[in-house]
Amino acid sequence: MTHIKVTEEKKQPEKKPIPSEISEKEKEGQLSDLTTKLQEKEKEARDNYDRFVRLSAEMENFKKRVEKEKVESYKFANENLLKDLLPVLDNLERAMEHGQEVENSKALLEGVEMVLKGFLATLEKYGLTRVDALGEEFNPNHHEAVMVQEDNSRPPGTVISQLQKGYRLHDRLVRPAMVVVSKKPEINPEQDPES
Repeated sequence: MTHIKVTEEKKQPEKKPIPSEISEKEKEGQLSDLTTKLQEKEKEARDNYDRFVRLSAEMENFKKRVEKEKVESYKFANENLLKDLLPVLDNLERAMEHGQEVENSKALLEGVEMVLKGFLATLEKYGLTRVDALGEEFNPNHHEAVMVQEDNSRPPGTVISQLQKGYRLHDRLVRPAMVVVSKKPEINPEQDPES
């Protein structure tokens, strides 16, 4: 028997034909395209970074604003309660004034005075302070003028009487003081020595 020897030929990878050299124009065109794309991506990256920086700054401002509003809301949370308690304070002060006019009311007067002092101390603990206006120059931000009265002894625009006390919660005015303000006396033509 004859044996035939069969040998397999190893397949060698196909060699791709090498394209002919790329022309200079094509190289310049590809380089130009790549440069353009790179510039676009750099611009996009800058825009994204700028947007990120702005959003970060806005977020920080938002956090600060929320924190400030939170502090303000805690600081003035009792404002409505204090407004409701002010008439009670006014009545206690009126009772004190009335008690001073009546004879043999020393014990009543002392009791009401103690209540008033305690009540005022409690209000001060929560940040309520009086706006004293008597003798001060009229300030429309702190006083409410309900009357103007002629007065020679004081300069015009001075508070000569306080009808109702004003109050401030921390640095915010809760109620302006109701006051009477002085003005120069009007001169009658008959009294004017120059006429």
